[in-house]
Amino acid sequence: MTYVVTERCVNCRYTDCAGECPVEDCFYEIKDPAMLIINPDECIDCAQCVPACPVLAIWPEAEVPEVYEKWTEFNAEHWEEGEPVNECTKALDGARSLDAIKEWEAEQGWEVEDPSEA
Repeated sequence: MTYVVTERCVNCRYTDCAGECPVEDCFYEIKDPAMLIINPDECIDCAQCVPACPVLAIWPEAEVPEVYEKWTEFNAEHWEEGEPVNECTKALDGARSLDAIKEWEAEQGWEVEDPSEA
């Protein structure tokens, strides 16, 4: 199993998760869309990233909500396009809060439970 960064990270790119990750070259920053993603081959399933993410954008692969399922494949296919991130940096300008993201999800008609390890 691996962990998956979902759409909640898009245009936010908080890096608290990468700062907590004990594995070098596990998190990658991509530009399109602007976010972090996880290299599934490097993830050691430690779960340290999950509670570190301010917008709870990371789930264990087996728990990814149905509305975010496409992000499992997206992480696996696109991490190589990014640059490794191993420490905390400033989030993108205009990064949304968890409350704003949950409000947007509700507007979509989605009921998304937080990751179990949050």
